Amino acid sequence: MTNHSTQYTVGIDVGGTFTDFYCATGGVSVCTKTPTTHYDLSVGFLRGMRQLAQQHALPFDTFLGQIASLRYSTTVGTNALIERNGPKLGLFTTTGFEDTIFIGRARSWADGLSLQQCRDQARIRKPEPLIEPEMVVGVRERIDYSGSVITPLQRQEVLEKLQELVDKGAQGFVVSLLWSFINPQHEKMIKDIIEAEYPEDYLGSMPVILSSDISPKSGEYTRTMTTIVNSYIHGVMSDEINALANELRDCGYTRPLTLVHNTGGTKKASRTRAVLTHNAGPVAGLHGAAALGQLNEEYNIIFTDMGGTSFDIGLIEQGEIKSHDFIPVIDRWRTNIPAIEVKSIGAGGGSVAWINSLMGNAMEVGPQSAGAMPGPACYDQGGQDPTVTDADLLLGLYNPENYLGGEMLLDIDLARDVIADKIAGPLGIDPIEAACRIRRLVDARMGQEVFNEVALKGHDPRHFILLACGGAGGAHACGYSPYIGTQRILVPGLSSVFGAFGASTMQIKEVWERSRAIQMYNWAEQNFLQDLAVYNNAVEAMRELAIRDLKLEGYSEEQISFKLELDMRYGSQYKLTSIEAPALFLKNTDDVKALCDSFTERYAEIYSPEATFPSGGINVETFYLTASIIKPALTLQAVESDGPSPDTAALLCQRPVYWDPQQGFTDTPVYDYALLRPGNQIQGPAVVEAVHTTYVVAPEWRFTLDNWGNAIIETTDQPGGN
Repeated sequence: MTNHSTQYTVGIDVGGTFTDFYCATGGVSVCTKTPTTHYDLSVGFLRGMRQLAQQHALPFDTFLGQIASLRYSTTVGTNALIERNGPKLGLFTTTGFEDTIFIGRARSWADGLSLQQCRDQARIRKPEPLIEPEMVVGVRERIDYSGSVITPLQRQEVLEKLQELVDKGAQGFVVSLLWSFINPQHEKMIKDIIEAEYPEDYLGSMPVILSSDISPKSGEYTRTMTTIVNSYIHGVMSDEINALANELRDCGYTRPLTLVHNTGGTKKASRTRAVLTHNAGPVAGLHGAAALGQLNEEYNIIFTDMGGTSFDIGLIEQGEIKSHDFIPVIDRWRTNIPAIEVKSIGAGGGSVAWINSLMGNAMEVGPQSAGAMPGPACYDQGGQDPTVTDADLLLGLYNPENYLGGEMLLDIDLARDVIADKIAGPLGIDPIEAACRIRRLVDARMGQEVFNEVALKGHDPRHFILLACGGAGGAHACGYSPYIGTQRILVPGLSSVFGAFGASTMQIKEVWERSRAIQMYNWAEQNFLQDLAVYNNAVEAMRELAIRDLKLEGYSEEQISFKLELDMRYGSQYKLTSIEAPALFLKNTDDVKALCDSFTERYAEIYSPEATFPSGGINVETFYLTASIIKPALTLQAVESDGPSPDTAALLCQRPVYWDPQQGFTDTPVYDYALLRPGNQIQGPAVVEAVHTTYVVAPEWRFTLDNWGNAIIETTDQPGGN
């Protein structure tokens, strides 16, 4: 029986097919998975929580009472965008700029599309707008670049425009005016007018979302779209999260529900901007990779997550997550939230193999996916398209009787038939050869994408370890690793619930941002900034907001740590370069010089010392203040090593596996992961079967189980290939 005084940390990752749960206390962890119940997320959520309570032999209410932290990553907002089931919104903007979101930017045609879709220029279209043109109104007002009011806002005009939108069925309002990120006065006036005219007890909750609250940064189009996307998913998320929180409270849970953010932290649901939940699952996984790297003393990590539909890529340098995308694309819209950069491509176990007749009957894999329903053909749920999972099954890599721990039976005949019909037949080859080509093609595509992502950031992939997670990561890591050039692979024992594990490792953290153009070094006068207040006031305003918000979460000012990052550029450049500021505030000219030197050093690292040009002037354009509550890192319980030889009881059988066209099927040892002990080594070729994933150890690779239950897969071939 578990001690009732135990405090648990729980991470949850809601996926399209499964909701994953990870629960840890004192270095001991358990995990489970339940089908995601899209009709009501609380059903699958509570089912999984009850399973965790059962694993700890506790009554459900007792278990909930012992949870110290519950961290939740959700796809509710993303699904609302994909399904276009958000509310009907009205947009207030400055007169003359009503068409900004419809004109967009030159890149708007391609944002959110795959390379293949971009090439099909005859069919490419801009995305359907989230706000219809007739729901956009302009108001006569103007604030200039310095924040001075040029044309005052007229209350009567706002009332007339408001009534126009209400008559057309507006269920919420977005306000995005010119230069509001410098002076939000007019935006706040519009919000006050709306709330006074239509209070909540009259028309119900019709949220008013201001761009100066959601995205106080320059860039009219991206600032407006960020606010629109946030507003569009705000209502859907609010309904789902509130229902979930109410269910938890009814069952006895008294602590706040915290949501995972794509900026790399967690925060109470009630104080979360909805737009920050987009892509939170992969970001949680990336944090899990950093935590696992610390345990294994691996600080340069290439993070990859191969699921059913997508393949996610992230980078950890010297133990830190440094890559951010400050203008990420959400669905088809360019936004400007400071999200951690995790690249995704359409490659996974459910990716569909197809013949491209326009390219001379060339075979391609993805980006289309069979999804969860109907899924791959071998699932026997009506799938009619060949997928990567079908190919892996046909090649002998999966056991049709022991998939997902025996919870799902696979039909190898259906896999063979669909590959023969749609791939092998048109190409005039054997179905086995077709399956081999499918697997090699998806491996090559993933490997090349990873190599590009790492190399284009200026890194040598050979100096990194590859972390492969996700349900299909362990099955394909040896296949795509050679294209990257890595010699070592880390496959977590928690691979199939790694997003949930990562969520449990994350800290309370949020990023505040603000655009302010400040000349740190004046090129004309060749001197450093003298008026330090203009810089320090911008930082202090964000710091006060951070302290206010985190105090409302129950933390004291002494518990908060701050980090300041800046977007900077040389005076004549458009391109911005991000650096971490040496200090939070500037005290004297020496501090200004140190800041400029830090920028020049970072610029030299990226573009070479010859490209630096300090005499051209150095400007700060955007401030990013990260406020964190640092808590002790999670620990995993290590088990002493039993030595290199695997227990003979772990060997399940010999199974024919197709490794190479030259050799055909080869009898291959198959091991039970649950019966292996730390330190056990297995020389490839071999297959290791776990409940929720499969480790495929290719020839000339060696599998070693470490003290935390993770697989270290290393090449035994001499380096010098890719």
